[in-house]
Amino acid sequence: MASINQQSAATPKQASRRRGQIDKRLDPEFFKAIGEPTRAKLLACLIKCGRPCSVTEVAECCSIDFSMVARHLAALSRAGVLNARKEGRTMWYQAQGTELAERFRSLADAIDEWDRGSCEGDCCDDC
Repeated sequence: MASINQQSAATPKQASRRRGQIDKRLDPEFFKAIGEPTRAKLLACLIKCGRPCSVTEVAECCSIDFSMVARHLAALSRAGVLNARKEGRTMWYQAQGTELAERFRSLADAIDEWDRGSCEGDCCDDC
């Protein structure tokens, strides 16, 4: 187990009052969207495709009903994980790989910041 950084150690009550980048980065709606197993599978598929795909194309590669695929892809789009565009009656979705990676990187950086105890004066009430 990693040692606890004494500078940043706090009780749960104290920690709940602290504010920082980690609070912005731990977006429950984002994790809810990508944490659902079917959505995670669809997201992985779109990342590997590397191009916009129609709902029909995505539905053909998995054993899920077209309407369910459409709902899952729309949810991922609302969470900011996919770009969506409509051409006529066809919806096209493309994974935002770079943005997704940056989101995870910024969360990791925010966690590292707290773990290293590099809290700056404007990040929390206790500093």
